[in-house]
Amino acid sequence: MSTPQTDVEQVEGANTAFYEALERGDFEALSGLWLAPLDTSDDDFAGEGAVVSCVHPGWPVLNGRGEVLRSYALIMANTEYIQFFLTDVHVSVSGDTALVTCTENILSGGPAPDDGEELGPLVGQLVVATNVFRRTPEGWKLWSHHASPVLAESGEEEDEDTAG
Repeated sequence: MSTPQTDVEQVEGANTAFYEALERGDFEALSGLWLAPLDTSDDDFAGEGAVVSCVHPGWPVLNGRGEVLRSYALIMANTEYIQFFLTDVHVSVSGDTALVTCTENILSGGPAPDDGEELGPLVGQLVVATNVFRRTPEGWKLWSHHASPVLAESGEEEDEDTAG
C-alpha cells in the first residue's frame, strides 16, 4: 500500500508530467494536463471556468485553452528533439492553487540541414519558468505557464574593463 502524497508531491508530479509530455511530443497527454473550463466550479470564475494563459520565451501572451494548446502543437510539430533538465525547482501550495518556479535547462535540435537523416546541431537554452496549477477533482492542472529566457553574460564587458 502506497502512502498518500502531499499536495507538494502531487504538484511536483504534475509539473514533471508536463515536461515529460513535451519531451515525448505527446500532445494528448499535454492537453490533459491543462485546466479545462469545467475543471473548476469556483465562484471566482463566474461559471465560465478558469482561462489558461501561456508565455513562451519571446512570444506574446496567449490566452485561452485553444490558443495555448495550438502553440504547443506548433512547437511539437517543429521540434525534432527537446529535453528539459529542471533545476532550482520550488513548489508553493496555498489552498487549491500551487506555484512552481524552476529553471529549464533546455537541449533541443531540429532536422539536419539538407534533409539528412540525423538531427541538426543541438542547441542549449536557459529559461526561467513559473507554472501555476489549480486543484481539480482529477488532480492538479496547469492554469498558467510563463517562461522567460535568461540572458547570458558575454564576458565582453570584463574584457573592456581590463583593457583600459
